[in-house]
Amino acid sequence: MRLIKNGNVLTSQGIVKKDILFDEQEIIKIEENIQADAEIIDASGLTVIPGLVDVHVHLREPGYTQKETIHTGTLAAAHGGFTTIFCMPNVIPYPDDVQTIQMYVEKINQDAVVHVHPYACITKEEASKEVVDMKAIKERFGIRWFSDDGVGVSTAEVMAQAMETARGNDCMIVAHTEDMSYRKPGACVHDSEVNRQKGWLGIPSACESAQLIRDLQLSQQIGNAYHACHISAKESVEALKEYKEKGADVTGEVTAHHLLLEDQDVQGTNWKMNPPLRSHEDRMALIKGLENGSLDMIANDHAPHTKEEKDRPMDKAPFGIVSLETSFPLLYTEFVKKQKRWTLAQLVNWMSGAPAKRFGLEKIGAIEVGYRPDLVLVDLAHESVIDASQFLSKGKNTPFDGWKVYGAIRETIVGSKTVWKG
Repeated sequence: MRLIKNGNVLTSQGIVKKDILFDEQEIIKIEENIQADAEIIDASGLTVIPGLVDVHVHLREPGYTQKETIHTGTLAAAHGGFTTIFCMPNVIPYPDDVQTIQMYVEKINQDAVVHVHPYACITKEEASKEVVDMKAIKERFGIRWFSDDGVGVSTAEVMAQAMETARGNDCMIVAHTEDMSYRKPGACVHDSEVNRQKGWLGIPSACESAQLIRDLQLSQQIGNAYHACHISAKESVEALKEYKEKGADVTGEVTAHHLLLEDQDVQGTNWKMNPPLRSHEDRMALIKGLENGSLDMIANDHAPHTKEEKDRPMDKAPFGIVSLETSFPLLYTEFVKKQKRWTLAQLVNWMSGAPAKRFGLEKIGAIEVGYRPDLVLVDLAHESVIDASQFLSKGKNTPFDGWKVYGAIRETIVGSKTVWKG
């Protein structure tokens, strides 16, 4: 058993001075001044929060281990305070059948230092042609989440079939919405005047929102659970709000970088991501959408690439940035400490409780007796500078290098085991 003493604990009653006693399976007691025969963790000056949950992470393995591996990606997650992550299926071979997923799960179990839930593809090889055998995959592995992230499901007919299959098997469609008819070859940033002046070809907001609206209409008709990835445009926020009000079982996520940055901030390939950083009006809509419930959670689309790839010209470099090690301190610093717009409890809920609840994770996302012992000790008062060279991720591709932040992760505990300490 282990015992955290002297910490400020974030509970449903607020931040309270409590001790936490836990073993490998669960939190046993949360009380003042617990005395027990246990290993002591001194949390003096620190705040204890539930382990963070990120439902959108690219671990790149198998297939792209020059960018990231299951081991390095989960170390990065632990460094950033994440104890549960969901890994996207755009790897090689695609996790689209029972045999492939068996090998994938075995590798995750061998190498991961945090809880990892793999997505399975919606369609075979993410080709938008043949829907995978969701029933077999769920029965064999308990995987209930299906995504073709990296591409949108190109036709309404195939998406409708996938949604019908998901509904019949109590599964969720997790969709990257992108209608490629809106995206010209070489387009790499938001379609706006500020980017046109720099000579860059833009991607309009409709590239995301048009397919999202198609999906929302289908999901409402079919009645399946649906989750939209990395929302970036005000039109998408409005569409989610509309269909929630109509009673559709739909949710959406937003990334830290879309909450913090906009098109005028883009300086080079480390600001290139898909969907792109959009206008100030879009960014404000994302923030307000999270606050009013149009958006449901923060999920960061951790997307590592090699330096060689990111050193290519803007139109040739790959989309994506790393985010696991920076998202909590960045968001805490800007919205809790500086703006005082959010409370710590709100931020942690969007990064832990809300995704855990939506994705059906039991006894995760809060510090309560009986919950899993996934805990993070944070120094909220410590100021540090983001240094990409110190990332545990293989990827160093971030626009936030050199930013001053508060909220240093001091210790990450998964299943009672310390998996990162610094």
